[in-house]
Amino acid sequence: MLFRLENISYRYPDGTLALDRISLSFAKGERIAILGPNGCGKTTLLLHLNGILRPTSGKVYFEDKPLEYTSKSLLNLRRRVGYVFQDPNDQLFAPTVRQDVAFGPLNLGEPIDRVKKSVNEALRMVGMAEYADKPPHFLSLGEKKRVAIAGVLAMHPEVLVMDEPTSNLDPMTANDILRLLLHLNQEYGLTLILATHDVDMVPLFANKLYVMSKGKIILEGSPKEIFSNTELIRSVNLRSPRITHLFDILKRKNHLPINKQLPLTIGEARREILGLLNFKNMTELDKKVNCK
Repeated sequence: MLFRLENISYRYPDGTLALDRISLSFAKGERIAILGPNGCGKTTLLLHLNGILRPTSGKVYFEDKPLEYTSKSLLNLRRRVGYVFQDPNDQLFAPTVRQDVAFGPLNLGEPIDRVKKSVNEALRMVGMAEYADKPPHFLSLGEKKRVAIAGVLAMHPEVLVMDEPTSNLDPMTANDILRLLLHLNQEYGLTLILATHDVDMVPLFANKLYVMSKGKIILEGSPKEIFSNTELIRSVNLRSPRITHLFDILKRKNHLPINKQLPLTIGEARREILGLLNFKNMTELDKKVNCK
């Protein structure tokens, strides 16, 4: 396993218990979503993955070795595990986009020539190369998020950890960010771990899902496994994706022969509708044949 957390608990200095005996694991190349309402502990959990926070109790393992919280070990960890904050303004501070993206690799002591190459490549990957000499504070929120991602990519990480990467974005920009993340996973093999409360986005992104509530992991599995159990989802004060909710209503109230695993995306819904239309046509044909 790439990451393994065993019985992690974390209590803030004011006494707030943010994580309560969390255990989970991530494999290399996976796309992990951590879903839950605001205040459930998602951000606190993410901050343990590159050593920003240290657990009050329990252990964090990276490549089956317990994390060591020395300066050298943390520097090596953060080279391999990049963190993108929810608000890009917390991450962007240099006079130009180029300088901002260069900060990480320069801080790691990389040679100037390699830094320049890494910066140019990272900006190209996120579609921000033409903005290299612009001040970050003139950019839109979506553009700032891309630059923040580029700043992490310039350090050539193996894991990208993101806190609410699509929050406060308009639908088109959020979709662009999502496509970028999937491209990074599929084309470059990056392991992606994100926290979100957007249930509609999760099926488009994740192949593994953890649901949190009050500092605990209460559900885990694939999005299809979890969202197909609508009663269970309601019991933890979440809702299904809107497409799934619609098909659940049609199944229960209109008694349509919809599969047990309800569609989660528009593509899956389209296939289900075509199947229903075919079923209806076959039923009508049977009636005609039986009437003759």
